[in-house]
Amino acid sequence: MIEALIGLASGIAVGTGFVAFLTVLGIVPRLMQLSHSEEKLRHYEMAVILGVFFGIYLSFGDFPIEVTIIGLIIWGLLHGIFIGMLAAALTEVLNVFPLLFKRIGVDGFLFTLLMALVLGKIAGSLFQWIIFVR
Repeated sequence: MIEALIGLASGIAVGTGFVAFLTVLGIVPRLMQLSHSEEKLRHYEMAVILGVFFGIYLSFGDFPIEVTIIGLIIWGLLHGIFIGMLAAALTEVLNVFPLLFKRIGVDGFLFTLLMALVLGKIAGSLFQWIIFVR
């Protein structure tokens, strides 16, 4: 019984921290603003909630889910989009790149340097998956 209470309390603490992190970064409001879909707030909320519950099921469920190669590609694409948006939101909130580029004197090349970072990340990820994971 004590282990169940500790597990529940830990889950609530981690879940609360994750929601606070997403709230501070403002990912969902920023997505609604960019896509001009502010009227679909409930859909965004349900997507986040269902995603969390699905993640819980995948972490603790006993039944494996059979996924085709196309499903794995879509799954990986969605994970990449989420991680990319999380990283972009964090850097946008902290203004990391504009401050850094201004400090080192290359603020005129902000877009070019950001694209180099993005393309480098994509190339590195593809290299790792093609060479090491297959």
